[in-house]
Amino acid sequence: MADIEKLALDLALNKDASEKKKMAKTILEAAHEKGIYPWSINDLYMARGKDGFGGFSVPAINLRVMTYDLARAIFRAAKKINAGAFIFEIAKSEMGYTDQIPAEYTSMILAAAIGENYKGPVFIQGDHFQLKASNYAKDPKKELDSIKLLIKEAVRAGFYNIDIDSSTLVDLSKTSKKEEQFNNYTVCGELTKFIREIQPKEFNVSVGGEIGEVGGKNSTPEELKAFMEGFKEVAGDNITSISKISIQTGTSHGGVVMADGTVAKVKLDFDTLKLLSKIARDEYGMAGAVQHGASTLPNDAFGKFPEVETAEVHLATQFQNMVYDSEYFPADLKKKIYDWIKENLQSENKPGQTEEQFIYKARKKALGPFKKDILTLPKDVRSKIVEKLESEFTFLFGKLNIKDTKTLVDKYIKPKPVEANIDGESVHMEMDGEGDD
Repeated sequence: MADIEKLALDLALNKDASEKKKMAKTILEAAHEKGIYPWSINDLYMARGKDGFGGFSVPAINLRVMTYDLARAIFRAAKKINAGAFIFEIAKSEMGYTDQIPAEYTSMILAAAIGENYKGPVFIQGDHFQLKASNYAKDPKKELDSIKLLIKEAVRAGFYNIDIDSSTLVDLSKTSKKEEQFNNYTVCGELTKFIREIQPKEFNVSVGGEIGEVGGKNSTPEELKAFMEGFKEVAGDNITSISKISIQTGTSHGGVVMADGTVAKVKLDFDTLKLLSKIARDEYGMAGAVQHGASTLPNDAFGKFPEVETAEVHLATQFQNMVYDSEYFPADLKKKIYDWIKENLQSENKPGQTEEQFIYKARKKALGPFKKDILTLPKDVRSKIVEKLESEFTFLFGKLNIKDTKTLVDKYIKPKPVEANIDGESVHMEMDGEGDD
């Protein structure tokens, strides 16, 4: 395709969802012609549980801003080391505040793959498809149906990896672990069955569950076993199970922000990651445990994830931070954004917060309103910003040890064209929620 970059920008800036989807079909068809296919990582993950290979952790990267440019940088970093086991993802909450519907997000990733002459399967994931506990308490069916609509739109758009986050429904007031996890495993089981009903016939969508809400207490083997016991009862023996399980080990979404706006160093419980990953593989045939909220961790933490056989590591906030805090990000635009935050998001300025803490936590919500301003920055400015992030991707890919995983992916995954049924009414995404790493 002559000018994939222009098509990607036009799609991103188009306000009409139906027009976006027409353009998305064009990009998907172009990707297929180039040997690029949205696909599920499920077969690789299930093989990891069965065949016992490991020694690497799959990075799952949330792109909130400059999605096309940064996806190109990720493909470049991956090609340098023959990496194939990496995931692009976006959370339910992020879709709202970054103004990126599923069809747009998939299109940006596929356009980037075309731009970098990448070949093979591309893994795109719905991260934290999260239920809101207060809504579920008022009307369980309505809340469940809203997530089903989101899943349906995402799968239609080529999101063939879905992380269900019903950990918000865990009730710690109950007397047993299974009772605590009841709503969690019931909802996860029901949604997994729904995904199996609507997924393409060519493969099983990779589905992830979650037992401990990120930011809460650390997860335990008892919680994992209680969740899986209940999940199997709900889903039944004929339903392909989840491929991984997200746990809590000491992180929080976006990091712990200090008074000066910097992020505190967090001590991670790697022993819990190691133990629960082993249980997930040995007893339930999954790839292992998933670590959320990792991007703001200190650099020396990342090499530990492959050592303890963490299946997947979610990375988001630090990449947003690197864009905002880049020396090349225009000072006048940054001031305009911060002024907008102070004027429009004061309801999120909690008592006791410093202004720096308030801005740090709220600035992700300016990415949608200022999307055009950022995407239309001069190309040389965007290139300078992206250059630093590409170095970060290269560093993380090295630490997570995904070198030569393209060979492993090619062994277990055989992609081919799948017609994406992108048409359909877009789902309204709420901007609240913290499930975005």
